[in-house]
Amino acid sequence: MQVQFREFDPFNVWIWLEFTTVPSEIEKQYVEEIFSSWFFLGKLGGFNAENLQVQDVGLDISYMTYDEDIAEDSLLALMHNMGEVEYEGTWARCWFDLGTSDAIALDVLINALRQFSKDYVTLEQVIIGGENEDWKTGDSRSRSDVLSDNQYN
Repeated sequence: MQVQFREFDPFNVWIWLEFTTVPSEIEKQYVEEIFSSWFFLGKLGGFNAENLQVQDVGLDISYMTYDEDIAEDSLLALMHNMGEVEYEGTWARCWFDLGTSDAIALDVLINALRQFSKDYVTLEQVIIGGENEDWKTGDSRSRSDVLSDNQYN
């Protein structure tokens, strides 16, 4: 599975997946669960690189002291919005407003998609950002719905 980055705006990013064949309904459901789970963790602030206390300790975390002050003092890192996953032929795409979540969120998603591609359905490539020439994002109903639904919140 190739990973490619295009023009990237964390508040307005499309994530594109290319399958080897047209995905079945169950394969679409898997993709939607991956994106939804990832977004939910981001919405709850799970991708906050300023508070990676366990990771920073290393391998031996037995009896580690978790510092509540560090956790409390770290800046919020929250994802804001997610559009609906859309499909066209062998492509899937989904729009996100990653908000203030840190770049570790993208590493987590890429790692999950790599394993998904090995275990369930082969993905040819994942593209973060930008637009596909033959499938313009301006015609997306899901992104405009997300923006209009949340503009008054």
